[in-house]
Amino acid sequence: MSELHDDPIGRQRLAFERTTDDDGDEVLLVETWVDPGGGVPPHIHPTFTEVFEVFEGEVTFTAGRKKEVRRAGESITVPPGTRHAYANRGTSTAHMRCTAKPPKDLEDFLVTTARLGREGHIARIGPLRGPGSLRGLPEVADMLRRHRENTVILNPPPIVQKLVLDRIAERARPA
Repeated sequence: MSELHDDPIGRQRLAFERTTDDDGDEVLLVETWVDPGGGVPPHIHPTFTEVFEVFEGEVTFTAGRKKEVRRAGESITVPPGTRHAYANRGTSTAHMRCTAKPPKDLEDFLVTTARLGREGHIARIGPLRGPGSLRGLPEVADMLRRHRENTVILNPPPIVQKLVLDRIAERARPA
């Protein structure tokens, strides 16, 4: 596993390992510790499947329109194109692992998102937090644009991202 990446917005810590599954296909393992009140907002991965296995605590998953609680020893599979989210509504830290297949650019997306959160550029709801976060808007917009093929964030709505944020993202590109 890689070093731990602190994600203050999701109130979680993440570690990554690229490996192969029993079929010989490349997968990304995302070991995750989610503090009470932590989780991720609704999003879609059009190009890969995620399987979440809970080792400790319990996690509430939203997959499509269904909310389902998973406890230690239980798992949930999220197929490509499924709107999903998760939250730790318990009182203790939940430990789980996500297996993403194929891994695509998920690790880069999660590491970048965590860094932008630590720098104050991403808030719990929406991509901005306060007036100081406008400094980071071009970088946040660029990150959303670069990863859109594999991870679609639903707030702001994708049409707003394409029409407005993509223009702002141009400012993040090196000259």
